Amino acid sequence: MEFLLYLLLGACAGVLAGLFGVGGGIIIVPVLVFSFTLQGFDPQVLTHLAVGTSLASIIFTSVNAVREHQRKGAVRWPVFAWMTVGILIGAGFGAITAEAISGPHLQRIIGVFALVVAAQLALDLKPKASRTVPGKGGLTLAGTVIGWASAIFGIGGGSLTVPFLTWRSVPMQQAVATSSACGLPIAVVSALSFMILGWHDPLLPAHSLGFVYLPALLGIALTSMVFARFGARLAHRLSPRLLKRLFAALLFCVGLSFLF
Repeated sequence: MEFLLYLLLGACAGVLAGLFGVGGGIIIVPVLVFSFTLQGFDPQVLTHLAVGTSLASIIFTSVNAVREHQRKGAVRWPVFAWMTVGILIGAGFGAITAEAISGPHLQRIIGVFALVVAAQLALDLKPKASRTVPGKGGLTLAGTVIGWASAIFGIGGGSLTVPFLTWRSVPMQQAVATSSACGLPIAVVSALSFMILGWHDPLLPAHSLGFVYLPALLGIALTSMVFARFGARLAHRLSPRLLKRLFAALLFCVGLSFLF
């Protein structure tokens, strides 16, 4: 039954990855926390396990989403390259930061983040395109901050990267596509860091590779890679306004449940 949940979760995450340029982690992490709680995993490690597994799954989600966006010629590769320099630094430090936070406190932090993202989606808050794309140093600094925060929240960074690029006058479709590309180095570095940091933790359940739970990763990866391409196609055809608001309502409930 749990594996069927992981398959469904992967499908949802894949569509979100392609449609909004997010890695799907904003929904993967809460569902994994609830699932791991029901499975009786230790409260001290289950949130870290959910975050690490989410980040590992985003590797598979990002690959297909980026391929589909690249077919449309929408990825800004020079922007991606310099942001990745910062991401490689920030994501590693983010994983170390998350590992130093207790499981219950990490849940509350993720809950607050879910509420912020819900508000942004529901109210359709977008920064105005008021500045041009920064230089190499500015992109590297932005990548460092986004990589650090993404590793803590277990996300691909889309909810941070897309608004930043939009603010810097990158057209929305290119911002979503470039964000999807940035999600890949975030996921790779963060997932490897979570594996290493949790390698010898005695509280982890069987079939864990550090803070990555392999059965959940397999289920999510199997469906997310297929549905990410579907979501990327939708991003170039549909106005996702209603879906954004429904997604915001779900995140609002998730955020509240993590806080109370």
